Amino acid sequence: MQKISWGILSTSKFAARATIPAMQKSKYSQVTAIASRDINRAKSAGAQLGISKVLGSYEALLSDPSIDAIYIPLPNHMHVEWTLKALKTGKHVLCEKPIGLNYVDARRLQGAAKDYPNLKVMEAFMYRHHPQWKKVKELVDEKAIGETKAVHSLYSYYNDDESNIRNIMEVGGGVMLDIGCYCTSLSRYVFDREPRRVLGRVEHDPKTKIDRLASGLLDFETGISTFTCGTQLQPYQRVNIAGTKGRIEIEIPFNAPNDRPCRIWLQRGTAVEEILFDVCDQYTIQADLFAQAIITNGDVPTPLDDGIANMRVIDAIGESSQKGSWVSL
Repeated sequence: MQKISWGILSTSKFAARATIPAMQKSKYSQVTAIASRDINRAKSAGAQLGISKVLGSYEALLSDPSIDAIYIPLPNHMHVEWTLKALKTGKHVLCEKPIGLNYVDARRLQGAAKDYPNLKVMEAFMYRHHPQWKKVKELVDEKAIGETKAVHSLYSYYNDDESNIRNIMEVGGGVMLDIGCYCTSLSRYVFDREPRRVLGRVEHDPKTKIDRLASGLLDFETGISTFTCGTQLQPYQRVNIAGTKGRIEIEIPFNAPNDRPCRIWLQRGTAVEEILFDVCDQYTIQADLFAQAIITNGDVPTPLDDGIANMRVIDAIGESSQKGSWVSL
């Protein structure tokens, strides 16, 4: 069986805890190398994860001819820069979300990526690949709940550590780029279109200046989506999708656990059906799908255009909050 050889660009704690171990379980992947600007960190991460090839610079990883694809879990402000550098060295790229700092940044990547038509680039929105979301999309498209009219999502956690990268504005910290992007992404996924206008309200931390609380209203013409996300709230996540004949509720919509079954509820009238999903790892599924796209030269499951469109909506939420009015897209 052909396997894609992966190089990991950074020793991110998140990647070491969740993504890399999941990629190592992929049928179509082998994690060959990991790089850090600090060789000791690379050695430590390599020992922890069982990766034998450790490199003391990102450039050394990109120039390694044995590497087919690069996974980028770098801070947000480095996503576009290093995706482009990886493409220039002939590597396929799976880059963590958000694909850029803003719409302009993401468009720069989109334009440059067209020069590499044989290379795959994908934003790592892992939630879409979980079977629970595949089932939700199937139910919506089959009109199991009638006409979809409303989507509501809530996603929050508490982190007020000023030294944490998620709270540093200069590197792309803040609630919308960290978790609000899921709320806008899933809304577009469910409605299968782009909103025609958005209304946003954003609150900023007085010390760090990052956006810490955001709510939005997305007008899709055929229905509406509302969301609230926060980085200084009680940890919680839930999605509800309401239609003319039923409702779908997703219990753990985003960071679905890899050690126990997930579940959704389908309500039609007074009858509520619980649908269980076998234990799986959405990061492993993501790695499998991306690797298969490389091996077969097929399309990646989430095209780059989708990430660019999502960045446009995120920007519009911030613009609307500043103006205090609707922003048309």
